[in-house]
Amino acid sequence: MPAPKSSASSLLTAGLGIVGFSALAGLLAAVMVAPAVAVGGITTNNTVGIFDSLPDYITLSQQREANEIVATNPDGTPFHIATVFDQNRQSVALDQMSDYLKEAAVAGEDRRYYQHGGIDIPSVARAAIGGGQAGGASTITMQLVRNIRFQEASALPQNTPELKKQREAAIKAAVYPDLGRKVQEMKLAIGLEKKYSKQDILAAYLNIVGMGGNTYGVEAAAQQYYSTSSANLSIAQAASLIAIVQNPSTRGLFTDKNYDANKQRRDVILGFMKSEHYITQDQYSQAVNTPVASYIKLSTPKQGCYNATPGFQFVCQMVIDKVNNGQMTMLGGNETQQKAAWARGGYTVTTSISPNIQNEANATLAKYAPADLTSFALGGAATTVQVGTGRILVMAQNKPFDNTYHPEDNGLDQLTQSKRPYTAINFNIDKATYPDSGSGGYQPGSSYKPYTLLSFLAAGHGVNEVFNASVRNFNQSQFRDSCPDAQGGWVGSYSNVKNDENEQGPRTVVNGTAGSINTVFLQMATKVDQCDTEKIAESLGVHNATTWDGKTPGLDKGSTTLATRPTCVLGGCENNLTPLMQAAAYAAIANQGVFCKPILIDQVTQTESGEKLGGENAQCGQDPLISPDVANTAAYAMAAVFVGGGTARYANPNDGSTYIGKTGTTNDSIHTWTVGSSTKASTALWVGNIVGTQQLRKISVPTGAGRIQAANLRNNIFKAIAQEVDAAPGLAGGKFPAPAKELLDGAKTTVPSGLVGGSVAAAQAALNAAGLTYQDGGQVDSDLPAGTVASLSPGEGAQVVQGAVVSVTTSNGLAKPVPDVTGQDEKTAKSMLQAAGFSNVTTACTPWSGPTDPDAGKVVSQSPDGNSSANPANAVTITVKQQHC
Repeated sequence: MPAPKSSASSLLTAGLGIVGFSALAGLLAAVMVAPAVAVGGITTNNTVGIFDSLPDYITLSQQREANEIVATNPDGTPFHIATVFDQNRQSVALDQMSDYLKEAAVAGEDRRYYQHGGIDIPSVARAAIGGGQAGGASTITMQLVRNIRFQEASALPQNTPELKKQREAAIKAAVYPDLGRKVQEMKLAIGLEKKYSKQDILAAYLNIVGMGGNTYGVEAAAQQYYSTSSANLSIAQAASLIAIVQNPSTRGLFTDKNYDANKQRRDVILGFMKSEHYITQDQYSQAVNTPVASYIKLSTPKQGCYNATPGFQFVCQMVIDKVNNGQMTMLGGNETQQKAAWARGGYTVTTSISPNIQNEANATLAKYAPADLTSFALGGAATTVQVGTGRILVMAQNKPFDNTYHPEDNGLDQLTQSKRPYTAINFNIDKATYPDSGSGGYQPGSSYKPYTLLSFLAAGHGVNEVFNASVRNFNQSQFRDSCPDAQGGWVGSYSNVKNDENEQGPRTVVNGTAGSINTVFLQMATKVDQCDTEKIAESLGVHNATTWDGKTPGLDKGSTTLATRPTCVLGGCENNLTPLMQAAAYAAIANQGVFCKPILIDQVTQTESGEKLGGENAQCGQDPLISPDVANTAAYAMAAVFVGGGTARYANPNDGSTYIGKTGTTNDSIHTWTVGSSTKASTALWVGNIVGTQQLRKISVPTGAGRIQAANLRNNIFKAIAQEVDAAPGLAGGKFPAPAKELLDGAKTTVPSGLVGGSVAAAQAALNAAGLTYQDGGQVDSDLPAGTVASLSPGEGAQVVQGAVVSVTTSNGLAKPVPDVTGQDEKTAKSMLQAAGFSNVTTACTPWSGPTDPDAGKVVSQSPDGNSSANPANAVTITVKQQHC
């Protein structure tokens, strides 16, 4: 490229400066507007006023560029997730562009670019002589000014009618082809030339210029139209790109309908390149004879979440949702500022997702919950969060992301639509928090029970307390509830409650948790305020996935408050949750009651400068409603779910990491859950009906491992994901802290006294009143009246756990007092026993110590003991000390 030359125009504008140029503006304006004065009465003074009112210069700031969303591989390298941009642009330095491209721009748009100081006075005069039109005479610098002003205007917010009106006015002011705009561009162009070098201005121009559609700048255009970079362009390709800038809609290379128009302008530019000695005659001839179609190799910009790395599209969309909902505080103080910053682009967003685990989770869900199943709308979603930080490591689901328009879906009912092998809904997150892509959530079933367990323990109860699983009917007034939706208290009956395995009889809280025994948890719930359970769940980030409509008393419109009626204890009411909520809540239990708000953004970096703006910092704190003792004791009970006969035993990864958790199956097995946490990571898995009521226990699903009952899919899926999590560096779980001793038995109770000798009915009533479990111990020999209480075990006055089983024996009335015959000789002892009715007496011998033994020849022990009661039909054995045995 020839070196810049000086000229009279450049010396003139440089010498006059900004202030002195006002006078020149009058002269220029007079020349340009002479024809307009006669028509419209425009005066030179008007133009000078416009000129003087403008700032002295405009700033070359970063233009809108692409944002990149990434994760981090185990080796620390970035893992590309998606490229997202408001405008398809990639700024590059001037030395990274082909010389042909720079020469084509100067030759085609501003041949005296290196000789003027922002305004090409001969061109201005020529334009005026040609009719005084506002168009024409625009230097590259003036075009840059126009583009900058357009970009600034188009980036203005438009989320209210007034803001939209202001934005439209600013865009019009930036591009409307009138004299005022031209004069403004002149002044700003001069200021730009005084502040920046020619190289800076040319680079900015080539990076900002519109290239058709949503593509801006020569680098993005080269990649889109030629599938190469702007550094590798031929002469013809370079001229074709510059041919676009004056009229992108008719000369853009996105359609072959524009090729002829592009070639015409391209060839003109090639002629200018030859006349300016940028290219030789041979190069010119070869270029003009090259068909435009011969070098077109269109490449659709792979931007947006739809084009994200497969299996990571919902991660991309969640980042976008955070921007749209004002959750990216590192980009600005409010939603408007954050959206504007994101639109400008140029950021690299590093997420917390673990690529290896995410890929395994997606593959597992695809294997066991096929997206193209048509027999019912099967959905599956899993979220894993890191214990102690809240970082989201996995967010996977069985239905791939697709937010594009599908005409064939028009008119489909919701159930049929949900069977399609794609969705724009993220099953893992809730609509209340992420309205753009969140789900309405799903009934949690028994996976909601840990919140009652926590409330029960926080009230001072213990996990060794016992409840009668045989209880099937409840009066709803038993469930204390101070929350507004209870309207002062629940009424009516809650009858015929079923246990999944028809469990009956006395069961501890640990047993009830391991086996998910409904009647045990309902009885636990009667010991606490349902509102306390709600507050504990909400303190762990659990809330309704959608907002209330205001039709349910006590639940305000627009709120996400949890309902508290008795059926909610079993997760069978209106409360719909998501895997992300559950994973974070269970992670807090695993973390001794320290709850960490889920976070996705590790870091946001300015791509070009490398400046780190920060991420979503860990927001962790001890839950004020859950002490470490309560959390650790709950974990102790929940560990039984994954071992022995626990309901999650088949989901246990069995890889050395201890798991705590809970399963859930809703009424009619519409939804199933497995939620489990090690000390390092918590995973929540939902498998169920996206829409519809197919009973998962009554249908099998063809999977990559054969047909499996749909209700059991969760076992295979959870186990595979947990094994991948546990195998990742730093995520192998360890042992959980021991439970609190005082929360094992809880506040003890005393076995009532005065029951022996009384009626069985009275004993049973007294035990029930004391919160203890009556057990029939059968009849025993007793001298008490037949049918009365003979004994209790544990005995009267004993300290036992609440709900403890007390065995009550009943007297048969056949026993008589047994005389105490110890110290008597054998003959006397037998006589005494026979006289008392005990005729069956046997003698046992024990050696004496010698003739002087004071007990020689005497009874030293007897069975039954003296002064006890025994049935006379039974034998009595006396033991006598003798010389020879």
